[in-house]
Amino acid sequence: MLYIKEPPDEKILNAIVNGLEDPVEDLVRKDSMFKKLELNPDDYVNAPTKVVEILVKHKQLLQRPVIVKGKKAIIGRPKDRITDFLS
Repeated sequence: MLYIKEPPDEKILNAIVNGLEDPVEDLVRKDSMFKKLELNPDDYVNAPTKVVEILVKHKQLLQRPVIVKGKKAIIGRPKDRITDFLS
């Protein structure tokens, strides 16, 4: 899925968050845009609702790649995690 052209909606993001094997706060990129928005990383630790809200509002903050298999999901970094997850 091309997340900028077809961003995941709230329903999809909730499904990802609910199946995520990584800490939920890792779905939010802490990049220059995050800093420009003056967001606090601590606000997203163990806060799935806040993570979904910020990602619906600012799709560019979605960490990628996100790999979904059935009801489980991971952040595909480092890349070698993808092969292990999909096997």
